[in-house]
Amino acid sequence: MPRRSKLVPGLLIAAALVMTSAGVGATALAASATDSAGAARTSAAAPAHAGHAAHGGHAADMAGDATGAGQAMGAMPPSTKSSAEDPDGDGYIPANPPVTGVEPSAAEPPHRYFHEFQANCSYTHAAPDDPIVFPGQPGKSHDHTFMGNTTTNAASTTASLDAGGTTCKAPGDKSGYWVPTLLRGDTPQPPVGPQTIYYKAGVTDYTSVRPFPKGLRFVVANPMQTAQQFRDNPGFVEGWECGDSYFNVDFPTDCPDSQDVQLNIRFQAPSCWDGVNLDTPDHVSHMAYPVVREGTNDNVCPADHPVALPMIEFKMAFPVNGDLSDVRLSSGASYSFHYDFFNAWDDATLAALVDHCIVGGLQCDARGYDETHPEAGAALDDNYELP
Repeated sequence: MPRRSKLVPGLLIAAALVMTSAGVGATALAASATDSAGAARTSAAAPAHAGHAAHGGHAADMAGDATGAGQAMGAMPPSTKSSAEDPDGDGYIPANPPVTGVEPSAAEPPHRYFHEFQANCSYTHAAPDDPIVFPGQPGKSHDHTFMGNTTTNAASTTASLDAGGTTCKAPGDKSGYWVPTLLRGDTPQPPVGPQTIYYKAGVTDYTSVRPFPKGLRFVVANPMQTAQQFRDNPGFVEGWECGDSYFNVDFPTDCPDSQDVQLNIRFQAPSCWDGVNLDTPDHVSHMAYPVVREGTNDNVCPADHPVALPMIEFKMAFPVNGDLSDVRLSSGASYSFHYDFFNAWDDATLAALVDHCIVGGLQCDARGYDETHPEAGAALDDNYELP
């Protein structure tokens, strides 16, 4: 069941995030945000302001909006430079075509415990870039660890990612995935080997899930969140894990000193889309977490974000263990963890995996194969490509 999320005035958090991403301290702003959060709560079942379908007056709208869409402290700063895909510079990148006429599905298909597949993508590089929050502004962000697309940088667009290479097992996944860099002291500790990124149903009607539109991008969680806001975020799964220690907001102090042990985190993304925007000025409000349908235990998309997309879940493993007292994130404390997703999947490949594994109610690997249901076959061939 989705947790309650806290709504914080967008302008305050936007200002704090600009300072944080640019490497400037924002302690006072963060404290003010914490005070405001307690007085601005709303149930996830009552979504706030939706993403705008029409253009005009967006700066004022964003300043007055809270984190809408059900994401705790999710407001992100308006970029000081617009994306190359946003020619009018208002922060909105419209879907072409938009998805209209969709109602959140209340259907209850036959129960299947799993409806998911994996994208296994390896580390590519690190850089102080963020093509979503700071497009076209290299060096302006805190350092990020990039996976998947090998070309992701501050200037990345849908077209440039589409033309790039990938470290994902499926060549059709050219998406960009990135997280704040984990450091031990001042030394980066990049993940080793393919990382697990789940694509799963976040709604009860798993048959209603459709593929991401090409070019969709969003930010999950927020580097300015407090420890409690990190814990209360609807995407929080088991927090920081190490050995037998789970549900940690801070890096665990009882992490075994063993070469077989790594620091892990799992965190889920919102999976309900407004059907209109590939991005919004705060990089959040076009997406929402599912809510519980009144009188049931069913998860459904809220009415203002009715389009069910795959729910991404990062399962990151960092090669650190033992004494973690000198471990930190480039964005700050352990609870500043967040991540970005920029969709550049080949449309046909993503559609095949979604239809076979999520809609089909299977637990698939990166080929779209469920070893417990071999009779179902695989979505992709031995080269992780469409047959």
